[in-house]
Amino acid sequence: MIQDVARVRAIAEPLRDDGESDAPPVILIVDEAEINRRVLRATLKTAFCRIIECSRPAKAFEILAAENVDLIIVDLMLPDMGGPEFCRRLKSDRHTRLIPVLMLTSVQGIENEIAGITSGADEFLIKPLHPAVVRARIRSLLRNKALIDSLEEAESILFALAQAVEQRDEYTGLHCQRLATYSVALGEALGLSKVEIKALHRGGYLHDIGKVSVPDNILFKKGLLTEAEWEVMRRHTVKGEEICKPMKSLAPVLPIIRSHHEKWDGTGYPDGLSGEEIPLLARILQVADIYDALTTARPYKKALSHAEASRLMMEEVERGWRDAELVSLFLEMCEAEPGEFAQMSAMQASLANMGRELAR
Repeated sequence: MIQDVARVRAIAEPLRDDGESDAPPVILIVDEAEINRRVLRATLKTAFCRIIECSRPAKAFEILAAENVDLIIVDLMLPDMGGPEFCRRLKSDRHTRLIPVLMLTSVQGIENEIAGITSGADEFLIKPLHPAVVRARIRSLLRNKALIDSLEEAESILFALAQAVEQRDEYTGLHCQRLATYSVALGEALGLSKVEIKALHRGGYLHDIGKVSVPDNILFKKGLLTEAEWEVMRRHTVKGEEICKPMKSLAPVLPIIRSHHEKWDGTGYPDGLSGEEIPLLARILQVADIYDALTTARPYKKALSHAEASRLMMEEVERGWRDAELVSLFLEMCEAEPGEFAQMSAMQASLANMGRELAR
């Protein structure tokens, strides 16, 4: 299992890749004038790319819905809507917002360049075009797109690995989905920022990713763990942080992964943090994690009711293990909207909606 961690860390360092791919990049040209599209085709010398072209924005959106496009070249003046409006629509859609846009025009004036750039265009060139400059700008945009794609792929692999870790235990069911739902709901009740809410959503899936380094004979042991085995188990928080640390986009999630087993009185692990030393997002996820563990059936216990789980959680507060304010707020929230947490179908719908909102 330790080798698995090394492999995942290697996956999570995509900038070592040179950005090249076996499949040629796809470039979409959107220009009403056929002569302009012909000139661009000649300029690009299509050996290194595949070109798709159209004359109107409506057709471009149809193509983008069906094709994976790596770069869009668009004229400033388009029928039906101008180039800047077309660009704004691209950048406001989560499916197309990361596609680089090169905007071209034969209309002189700095105001046009400002309009193009402020609408979200990544590059702006004024005709007449120098072929070498066009090719250089396009190659630069495609390199950046390839790196972005690699980062997204690495992040997707990490989330898939986290799901695989969960599925190693047939009894955890939809634990990650529930945890994400509970955590986000509590974060929203606290009025946290969108960045923090997104971190909670991701933390629900990634918090236990370090368990990929824990051998099955320890992870699924029926009896009590020995001290040596318990030390291996406790290290999963640190291992999880190590796995995700190379991904800069996951930086807000790292405190959740590392610290979600700390205790309010300082007796938790891995760092023995206490009170507000424990990151707030880690405390939020911890409350959600405990509630889900108590209210979900396991081979060694039945699922507890909300009332039973609430009683046990408040006992842990009295022992000094948990953040009293967060536990009280979470339990109040569950009582105020019991249907949302009791019905899995409603929870999944809520989670899907959260995912859409956080992806905007």
